[in-house]
Amino acid sequence: MTSRTSRRIDFLVLGSGIAGLLSALKLSRLGRVTLVTKKAAAESNTNYAQGGIAAVMSRLDSFESHVKDTLIAGAGLCAESLVRLTVSEAPERVEELRDLGVRFTERQSVVDLGLEAGHSHRRILHAGDITGREIERALVESVRRAKSVTMVEDHLAVDLLRDRAGACRGAYVMDRSSGRIEPYAAAATVLATGGAGKVYLYTTNPDIATGDGMAMAWRAGARMADMEFVQFHPTCLYHPLAKNFLLSEALRGEGGKLRLKGGERFMPRYDRRAELAPRDIVARAIDAELKRTGAECVFLDMTRHPRKFLMTRFPNIYEKILSFGIDMATTPIPVVPAAHFFCGGVDVDPWGRTSVPRLYAVGETARTGLHGANRLASNSLLEGCVFAHRLAEHLSASGSPAPPATFAAKPWRYGKAVTSDEAVVVSQNWDEVRRLMWNYVGIVRTDKRLARALARMKLLNREISQYYWDTVPTPDIVELRNIADVATMVIKSALARTESRGLHYTLDHLKKDPRQRRPTFLRKPSR
Repeated sequence: MTSRTSRRIDFLVLGSGIAGLLSALKLSRLGRVTLVTKKAAAESNTNYAQGGIAAVMSRLDSFESHVKDTLIAGAGLCAESLVRLTVSEAPERVEELRDLGVRFTERQSVVDLGLEAGHSHRRILHAGDITGREIERALVESVRRAKSVTMVEDHLAVDLLRDRAGACRGAYVMDRSSGRIEPYAAAATVLATGGAGKVYLYTTNPDIATGDGMAMAWRAGARMADMEFVQFHPTCLYHPLAKNFLLSEALRGEGGKLRLKGGERFMPRYDRRAELAPRDIVARAIDAELKRTGAECVFLDMTRHPRKFLMTRFPNIYEKILSFGIDMATTPIPVVPAAHFFCGGVDVDPWGRTSVPRLYAVGETARTGLHGANRLASNSLLEGCVFAHRLAEHLSASGSPAPPATFAAKPWRYGKAVTSDEAVVVSQNWDEVRRLMWNYVGIVRTDKRLARALARMKLLNREISQYYWDTVPTPDIVELRNIADVATMVIKSALARTESRGLHYTLDHLKKDPRQRRPTFLRKPSR
């Protein structure tokens, strides 16, 4: 078998969501691309996106309106120039997806536009209620056809490769089946590993969302930004047999009402927009009602619509919920909030460049400034499209980095590490990190809870680090180390923001502080 170290890789892309796949496709026109993904190519957060992608496609809508909606949701922390850039490029990026074979839902040969919370107009392109799955299908097929792209599935990036000057030169990658770790040297490395929802006990994210790219960038010294802003999706299905199944924002966009067990609506008491308020407001309202009443869940009522409409507009959701014995045409759906999306991440410029030379980040792994303190619904898939395009444009204009012909990647050193015979250590620490984050660093925070969380994470990090270096790495150990690093970043960033803004809501600082209308930057302390 040929070692990866002997192959020429111009661009190493880590991750196979919308941002990673589009980056690989576009960079393949500039050189040889190796795309590494930790499971099957289609297993990503993108694949689970139900709602759609936001873009101004109607004469009744306008760029200015989309910009305004994004800025309002972002609670004063969006980079307005980035918002305008993204919104203005949206229609072109959507057409590009259609050219690549994405089949958006149409009505009478006109694309059907949905409405979601926080949007003032219908501008959500969707493929029924499985938009992410349809996008993944089309992009994976396109990447597999691309002659200059080598797709490596079931491989997990462990850490970034750096040269003596600190520049990124690729990554150490583990074969999940054998456990073997090899260096993949590359001229430029793109982090597109998605989010970190598995840092929390309850999440809408798939099991792969362990913040790998964020953690690797952090350990490599990259500047991180706004890690305190974790978006909780207000409506995740509450059922003992359901796992990670969210109920799209589009349900409330089509008139769904949130009710208590007795049938009483509560959202009008929290916001004049009621169920169409931004996600942070809806999630906090549900959280407050659950704590006030002691109930385990609230209910999303779609019974105003006939069954035919629900089966046509939300076929996947309808069938999934029906499989649990709930007919949404006649019965309100039990829901709770769950961790969903990271607005913060690896800090990048408008071209996707991080603070580490030769290292780039796109998609949920990156913090571009588009989302600010709270992401507007369906702007995330759009962000992945726009910044994958901008990254490729930048590398094309700069002539792209020269292949690292003179860089000799050192093999992975196992040292005196031994095979672990105590897997329970991993499962115990994994569970403790996630419960700690849910209980102390969740939807509503306090200084005392955050301080407790940080103190406990310091102990856990020491224990996890010692275990990591003393044992032969496995995928579970690598992911545990990553969620611990991400958890630490979130806590430190949350402690640094002594105000309530967007997704960061603290009972000790209930108001916005104009002096803190700025990003929260973070770097790993040097030893």
